[in-house]
Amino acid sequence: MCYSLKTNFGGTEAVIDDNCGISKFYAIANALSDHLQIKFLNQVDDADTLDWDFKYKNQFLTLHYNIFNGVSIYPQMQKSLKKENKAVMEVAHFLESRAY
Repeated sequence: MCYSLKTNFGGTEAVIDDNCGISKFYAIANALSDHLQIKFLNQVDDADTLDWDFKYKNQFLTLHYNIFNGVSIYPQMQKSLKKENKAVMEVAHFLESRAY
């Protein structure tokens, strides 16, 4: 079950799984790619964090993984618009329906 957090800048961060390994991150990325036809535009892979940027319904979002915090999705822009927050929750609900 996912839940959402509000960032300091008013953005919505949808936490998909706060206790998972990197294999679940890759499974989620594959599900987004296969079922929502998402193409990842930029991939930053560090030792303990992955940030993969993508576009969904004309909104730029980030699929985020951290070994301590799990997998989440949030808007790329620090000052989030209502449309970006809505897009984050749409993707989160899609993943929730697929049992992620």
